[in-house]
Amino acid sequence: MAVLRKPDAEAFSEFAAARSASLFRTAYLVVGDYQLAQDLVQESLTKTYLAWPRLRDVNNAEAYSRRVIVTTCVSWRRRRSFRERPADRLPDPGVPDPIDLLPEQDELWAAVRSLPPRQRTTVVLRFCDDLSEAQTAQLMGCSVGSVKRQVSVALAKLRAGMGSRFTSPVDEQAVIS
Repeated sequence: MAVLRKPDAEAFSEFAAARSASLFRTAYLVVGDYQLAQDLVQESLTKTYLAWPRLRDVNNAEAYSRRVIVTTCVSWRRRRSFRERPADRLPDPGVPDPIDLLPEQDELWAAVRSLPPRQRTTVVLRFCDDLSEAQTAQLMGCSVGSVKRQVSVALAKLRAGMGSRFTSPVDEQAVIS
């Protein structure tokens, strides 16, 4: 790292003290994250410090620093690791223990068996066999709209019979499987 002459170091220090807040505002607006904006300003000031002796007009130091903020941000965004963010909790809650689901599965299968045959068939084909609506319609010899209607009515009956334990399609697949 090149060491600046004393007058240049003082001039840079004055510049950094006077313009850091403005540079931070720009960096924050560009990147949208407080910590990353601080890192961008630090990187920008470091590169500006290194380029200080080469700057033709020190009055353009702020424009140079802003340009460094933008180009550094662009290069950071190109990195795969830029999109990785630490999380307080993991988004995947995991899979529940199948043994814990046995009582609910028995109750659910009893409710499924009580459905009329066409509704029961659509639920089994869609959620147990994981077939698409079109595949289910083809197997049942009916239209896709008919399959959608049968599934909708069947799920409404199952929700009504099972209450709040049967609420989302993701849960339905986990419980029926």
